[in-house]
Amino acid sequence: MRIAQVAPLYESVPPYGYGATERIVHYLTEALVGLGHQVTLFATADSTTSAELVPICERGLWRDEAVWDTLTHHVREVEAVIQRARDFDIVHFHIDPLYFPTARRLPCAHVTTMHGRILPHDHGPLFREFSEAPLVSISDSQREPLAWANWKATVHHGLPTDIFQLCENCEDYLLFIGRMMPEKRPDLAIDIARRAGLKLKMAAKIHLGEKQYFSENIAPLVEANRDFVEYLGEVGGAARIDLLSRARALVFPIQWPEPFGMVMIEAMACGTPTIAFRNGAVSEVIEDGVSGYIVDGVDAAVHAVARLGDIDRRRCRAAFERRFTSERMARGYVAVYDALLRKQ
Repeated sequence: MRIAQVAPLYESVPPYGYGATERIVHYLTEALVGLGHQVTLFATADSTTSAELVPICERGLWRDEAVWDTLTHHVREVEAVIQRARDFDIVHFHIDPLYFPTARRLPCAHVTTMHGRILPHDHGPLFREFSEAPLVSISDSQREPLAWANWKATVHHGLPTDIFQLCENCEDYLLFIGRMMPEKRPDLAIDIARRAGLKLKMAAKIHLGEKQYFSENIAPLVEANRDFVEYLGEVGGAARIDLLSRARALVFPIQWPEPFGMVMIEAMACGTPTIAFRNGAVSEVIEDGVSGYIVDGVDAAVHAVARLGDIDRRRCRAAFERRFTSERMARGYVAVYDALLRKQ
């Protein structure tokens, strides 16, 4: 099958540090190539792939100080896809609904994975206008606000089995990793660690729009609790994997409808359990008592820390291998592609 993957341009594929969507596009692209498909990746020029790379801009837009308007680059990307569309059986977009107005020009099948939160007031009118556009959700929870939309499947994220290795000998620290944003509640991660009597390592990216939140709400907490809180900034590559694998647990105290939460399966692949608040897709990802604990609030999270010894890290890793590998993800998407092509 001739498949085009269209990645966001905010980060390279794969990204250095934060960039869940770009990381998934990378894992999916490599898995599709591994299954024998002919894959073309539209992404930044500094991306690394075994597929054919069509470079759109020099580097990740969030890492280019000269870039102000990221939309202009994505519009050029859509046009580049249209110009090459006859080379493909199907085009898989990961830039959400940006391409919808041009979809009717495409001479091949197409699908888009919605990677973010579904907002009825914003997405509802759009999905009605372009009701024929096929969509894939990354969790069943994600699609609930607009369950009537043209969803073709839910395909959970997946990771290669050889990148994250089981680590049975953990250290005595909790880990918060992700974006430093209010919905992720890093302040509650600090509170949980303080009350549990454990060190907390925080590896988090701070986007421009979140700097004020960090400086006013989180930095003072880090400073006031520096005897047990260590803020590491954005961490990528082998250092990120090392942090995840050696943690006693990942703390995921989200207070928003998380569409998926990829860091949970990254931890799972290391055998590291997650203590997660019961929101969004958490109940679809974490098997309570196997790959972590699903809790309702800080008190329950502190209690869960005390029960981490009951989690078998080998069973945690086995749950990842059973449910969240990149090959399983790729085969799920191939099934979607095949169904769409049969309707052509």
